[in-house]
Amino acid sequence: MDNINYDCRLNFPATIRNRESIASVLSNYISPNSLLLEIASGSGEHGVFFQKKFPSITWQTSDPELVHRKSINSWIKHEGLYSKMPEPIDLDVEMRPWPITKSIKSLINGIVCINMIHISPWSCTRSLFEQSRKYLDQSNFLMLYGPFLRKERQTSESNLNFDQSLKIQNPLWGLRNLNNVNDIAIENGFKLDHVIDMPANNLSVIYSIK
Repeated sequence: MDNINYDCRLNFPATIRNRESIASVLSNYISPNSLLLEIASGSGEHGVFFQKKFPSITWQTSDPELVHRKSINSWIKHEGLYSKMPEPIDLDVEMRPWPITKSIKSLINGIVCINMIHISPWSCTRSLFEQSRKYLDQSNFLMLYGPFLRKERQTSESNLNFDQSLKIQNPLWGLRNLNNVNDIAIENGFKLDHVIDMPANNLSVIYSIK
């Protein structure tokens, strides 16, 4: 790993709040001695937590932002995981093809995307499914986590307010309707396996290859 002479760790408060509940879901899907690819890893706090929680796997982070990759590397060093956990990949979900090596592809058991699709354009969601399809088979999974709109359920006031605040920041952002996300999944050869209610009006959504 590159030498890091200063602490670049970022702290995202939501990570502390949701990491245990996400880990509980992941524990039902991971396979020992496999690799999980995280898309849009942000600060890296999730990555190092899950690597320590599941020591039998390799957690591969990725992020297009240099400041985030520096934070991830700093967290890896801080947690003493540099001999186990690889450096983050410079991966922009919309840049095709993804820079995934053959060795990484051969180990991938699942792809995890936490809190990305509501703070990115809809085109990123499309690309996430299009590209993930190339690296997964029927024994693997794709997991999305975050807030969603659901046609069959009333949206909580907190999520409605959050949706409005996101659209003020960027009109291309906002909570996605789960039915629309499912349509994109089906178009790319996925099927919806499970929708799991999570704390704070979030969902974990699990897809697999048809």
